[in-house]
Amino acid sequence: MVRAAYIHIPFCEHICHYCDFNKVFLKGQPVDQYLDALEREIELTIAQIPTDYLSSIFVGGGTPTSLNEKQLQRLCEIIKSHLPYNEQTEFTFEANPGDLSKEKLQTLYTYGVNRLSFGVQAFNDELLKKIGRSHRVKDVFHTIEAAKSTGFHNISIDLIYSLPGQTLADFKETLSAAFSLDLQHFSGYSLIIEPKTVFYNLMRKGKLPLPGEDVEASMYEELMAQMELHGYQQYEISNFSKKGFESLHNLTYWNNEYYYGFGAGAHSYVNGSRRANYGPLKKYMTPIEQGQLPLLDEHSVTKKEQMEEEMFLGLRKTDGVSFTHFYQKYNEDLQERFRSEIEALEKRQLIQLKNGKVFLTKQGRLLGNEVFQSFL
Repeated sequence: MVRAAYIHIPFCEHICHYCDFNKVFLKGQPVDQYLDALEREIELTIAQIPTDYLSSIFVGGGTPTSLNEKQLQRLCEIIKSHLPYNEQTEFTFEANPGDLSKEKLQTLYTYGVNRLSFGVQAFNDELLKKIGRSHRVKDVFHTIEAAKSTGFHNISIDLIYSLPGQTLADFKETLSAAFSLDLQHFSGYSLIIEPKTVFYNLMRKGKLPLPGEDVEASMYEELMAQMELHGYQQYEISNFSKKGFESLHNLTYWNNEYYYGFGAGAHSYVNGSRRANYGPLKKYMTPIEQGQLPLLDEHSVTKKEQMEEEMFLGLRKTDGVSFTHFYQKYNEDLQERFRSEIEALEKRQLIQLKNGKVFLTKQGRLLGNEVFQSFL
């Protein structure tokens, strides 16, 4: 049964230098027609693959809160009308600091949104300017204060480290400012340079002074140490929370469970199939107008692929992968199935087997991608 839904809003008022998500400048875009198409896609999908209850809904982008108040209300109304959720559902909206007026916050709160995720990235105005963010540090404090006073008690922020020109001391200051907000959840990612981004072009011209791998590793170690010190548990490679505030939505992905993906460029995993929607707006909206789902690609996942995915997704979690759960799901012995991979990784001290589970060691977290790769 599908228990989670992701909804993609591809509009941004500003494009960041590192971003390669499916997004377009908001100005002059057919936002209202997009919302019509989104509603129709949800109807078509639910008719084909129904569910009775969602434990998590995540609205991401783009910047969902770049919609005007009327459009934001319409989006919330579409979700309320077609998706089964209640006050137990984790209902998250992504937002940019400085984007959320009191009215928008109130709209989200009224429709049952109970978790906000802010793309903060750094607490240093110079760095924010350098990476193409439109907000400044003061906006972060102001917006989070407004969100708390509206009634939001589950707030997460994203941080990016290993930014151009960033030092370990800069990153320590960012962490210190982040902790002063007293939030429930943090995500911390190292900068990845993706093709077709401003940073990629600068890097190719030799104009992007990155800190380098050793500094990046030190920043990650600092992130883990400081989070533990401040009472946040690391439940996944890049995610930290106070007890009971782990992101249910992200855990759906890492537990390799089914989820709907609605909107341009969205991905879903339903009934044993991984699907991807068309990304460009016109290509996304045209099939829907003709009563068809906007699928660019659909792949039926074989049992072998499912087991590999179970490993490389599940090993992201601090808790790792349980032998019992693996056997119940696939009727196969995990240690037998991946004997040679496990032995090789154990020898390198990148994974550990304990209490009926396999999980990454501290060194394994630093070299996570190498570990995941070995199961593919």
